[in-house]
Amino acid sequence: MTETLTEKEMAAVQDLLIDKLGVKREQLVPDAKIKEDLGADSLDTVDIIMGLEEEFELTIADDAAEQVQTVDDVYVLLAKLLGR
Repeated sequence: MTETLTEKEMAAVQDLLIDKLGVKREQLVPDAKIKEDLGADSLDTVDIIMGLEEEFELTIADDAAEQVQTVDDVYVLLAKLLGR
């Protein structure tokens, strides 16, 4: 489903995850789990959601944010919120 985001948008998501979690770009495979594989805690996840809202100028509902488990989930959620 990641084909609905542009390369630039996907890179912006990856840059945010790299900045917030201190991970390497090659770790950001679509099925990487944000908490288990990338080491995010609950504060990190809130920080990531806020960063996405700012970067893409949108609002992410708490229930939608709670459904995000993997890197691909982030892409899918953003595509949906961007109307793609």
